[in-house]
Amino acid sequence: MMDWLGKMLKLPEEFLACSGGQGGGVIQGTASEATVVALLAAKSRRIRKIKEEHPEITNMDILSKLMCYASDQSHSGVERAAMLGSLNIRLIKSDKNFAMDAKILEETIRKDKADGLFPFYVVATLGTTPCCAFDDLTEIGPVCKREGVWMHVDAAYAGSAFVCPEFQHYMKGIELADSFNFNPHKWMLVNFDCSAMWIKNSAELVEAFNVDPLYLRHDKQGLVPDYRHWQIPLGRRFRALKLWFVLRLYGVEGVRAHIRLQVKQAKEFEDLMAKDERFEIAVPVRMGLVCLRLKGPNELSEKLLRRINDSGKIYVTPSKLRETFVIRFCVCASRTNSEDILYSWNVIKEYADEILAESTTNQDKK
Repeated sequence: MMDWLGKMLKLPEEFLACSGGQGGGVIQGTASEATVVALLAAKSRRIRKIKEEHPEITNMDILSKLMCYASDQSHSGVERAAMLGSLNIRLIKSDKNFAMDAKILEETIRKDKADGLFPFYVVATLGTTPCCAFDDLTEIGPVCKREGVWMHVDAAYAGSAFVCPEFQHYMKGIELADSFNFNPHKWMLVNFDCSAMWIKNSAELVEAFNVDPLYLRHDKQGLVPDYRHWQIPLGRRFRALKLWFVLRLYGVEGVRAHIRLQVKQAKEFEDLMAKDERFEIAVPVRMGLVCLRLKGPNELSEKLLRRINDSGKIYVTPSKLRETFVIRFCVCASRTNSEDILYSWNVIKEYADEILAESTTNQDKK
């Protein structure tokens, strides 16, 4: 199943088990889980290399100096992964497009090395949570290669869109990654939980996770991948089955049609909003995500979000881009149609009318 899915995304062959190499895919529970798994594999690899070069250094000395890196726009699960691993992390400043600045990343890694620290793990994001920004793998990847750092690519939401050829340019540079992950349960019609993860060298996962007591040994060891060494838990659910059902039911073209329709519906919402001068689009609309706000102070948009969600008619989520509060409107329900888009816009407009009228009344009283 993971080879089927990888081929749909046009992943490089070295990520696929059918290539005959060390690569392969595994279904994790969530993107946060995949981030932790990749981090632990990267940590294990880095410690082994340091010990080979400096056998006198203790594991405790190494652990206190290991460094992770991610964009300041990356998901909180990345920081949480570092926290769970008792590791240090630096959040790299994003550029004007809210993508990780590769130059700052490289400068930070080199400074840390000069200070005696051990950089080992970078998380690049394709489709950030706040505004669906895309880190440039063609810039970040070479930095990681030069500095000997593991690059994990988190495409939790946007990765489903890569089944469409017209969106695969966002993946340019993926061949430079050590691991890649996206969530079919987010936008590919698969029920939770189903988080697809690929790794170039599965031996590095096995090295990090392999504990082989007598009661877990069997006579088929080494003949097929033993996925208990590719994940945190020992046991596994049959998550590949629901992915198989979706691909057999919809087919590649059916999944592509679903993604394309929802991207189109996000544009429909953008067109409706563009006609109302009281609103502004905070960043260019990407995939199925529209980031909007009422013009003026953040308080207006904060009130609007609370009013919308309290109504129970639709649900939107908050985010902040630098210091600017935005409302995230994401098209993702499997049965969304154009009538739903128009209804949602009318709900937002209705509560915007109320809030702006109240704001005008309060100013008049002053």
